[in-house]
Amino acid sequence: MRGSMNRFVLKSAKQCLINGRSNYGTSSGGRVFGSAVVGRSVELSGQRNGGVAFGGLEWRRMMSSAPASLEKESLEKKERENSAAEDTKGKGDVVASSYWGISRPTITREDGTVWPWNCFMPWETYKADVSIDVKKHHEPQNFMDKLAYRTVKFLRVPMDLFFQKRYGCHAMMLETIAAVPGMVGGMLLHLKSLRKFQHSGGWIKALLEEAENERMHLMTMVELVQPKWYERLLVLAAQGVYFNAFFLVYVTSPKLAHRFVGYLEEEAIISYTEYLEAIKSGEVENVPAPAIAIDYWRLPKDATLKDVITVIRADESHHRDVNHFASDIQFQGKELREAPAPLGYH
Repeated sequence: MRGSMNRFVLKSAKQCLINGRSNYGTSSGGRVFGSAVVGRSVELSGQRNGGVAFGGLEWRRMMSSAPASLEKESLEKKERENSAAEDTKGKGDVVASSYWGISRPTITREDGTVWPWNCFMPWETYKADVSIDVKKHHEPQNFMDKLAYRTVKFLRVPMDLFFQKRYGCHAMMLETIAAVPGMVGGMLLHLKSLRKFQHSGGWIKALLEEAENERMHLMTMVELVQPKWYERLLVLAAQGVYFNAFFLVYVTSPKLAHRFVGYLEEEAIISYTEYLEAIKSGEVENVPAPAIAIDYWRLPKDATLKDVITVIRADESHHRDVNHFASDIQFQGKELREAPAPLGYH
């Protein structure tokens, strides 16, 4: 009895496999169906479990999605869709907010509002020292001093003729020039430090701080005054000439270069003082301060243009002192690294 039952099972399995291969091999749009025998018991179990129960045996079709190539293509398509979904996640963001999985934490102001600026951080802001003496002047004492002083005075003449009473445009143009020396000086001191394996005494950072501070002056002025196309061309020409000329001067004589910048800052103070007088007299409207200026100089929320020009003039006074100090060090026959740099001295 048992032998005949085994022969019946084997015969049935063989017939099922033959039928499955012929009947289902090309059905359902190319889908392949196979069959498998799942042994339960010799006795009739009555349990189907998604298959067909027959004489104590269960025939269960095992269906694959497609041939191997179609399965691979489907998997790759799914991965592409998932990747696209990740890329479009947070579509409102202008750029990705992380770099190789490292995301910048949310930065907030003291009042809990989100910090809106990427160009500077809250810990880089400060309150300008407006008590600094804006009338201080370095009297030329030698040939180099006189050369630097007279060159600056000569260059001021065409600027005054061109801008006249357009104080905002004049200030904007001035800042595109004033932001160059700190970058050139910091760059050359950086290269010198690398060549000679020497510390800079903090002067690289001090000069780059100056350049960044002057650039922030420019970013503020652009919020107040939109330059015209010919003023933009003038900036391109002036920057191209001034950068290369100052580079050559600094390589030849750093003490002359710093003295020149010191006198240039003195002229900037005079220009901003005239700007302030025009605001006080009503010649220039005392408009609300730009948001970038309020955050950068920690000004009150109701600050005005007068407050902005006051803190910018204080910054220029600090730059004047730093550059005259740097020139004095070198006139004494010393290198800048021998005297500690005035870091944080905007």
